[in-house]
Amino acid sequence: MAQGNEFDSFVGGFVLGALLGVAVGLLLAPAQGSEFRKQLKAQSMQLKSQAARRADVLQTKGQQILSQQKTRFQEAVEEGKRAAAARREELLTQLETGAADAESIEVPTNPS
Repeated sequence: MAQGNEFDSFVGGFVLGALLGVAVGLLLAPAQGSEFRKQLKAQSMQLKSQAARRADVLQTKGQQILSQQKTRFQEAVEEGKRAAAARREELLTQLETGAADAESIEVPTNPS
């Protein structure tokens, strides 16, 4: 039964605290309910428009960054293609030189 009394005391204290909070809030409110709602609505509209402007700015910046990164990626791919082509040519030249050198080497047929 002691637990029931503790719970009842907790609930009673919670309800009393909530009622006191509402009363203090009403006493300290800067304006009447209807005026407060008008101010709240005006501020919420202002915040909404600010959020929309910031979202537009962020979207524009994001698109710019994406475009820059896309350009950098394309440049890197092209540079990679040029480097691969140059290396291919270098290897082909070495292969041709190696084949010509191999043909000029005399291999003894009878060592006796």
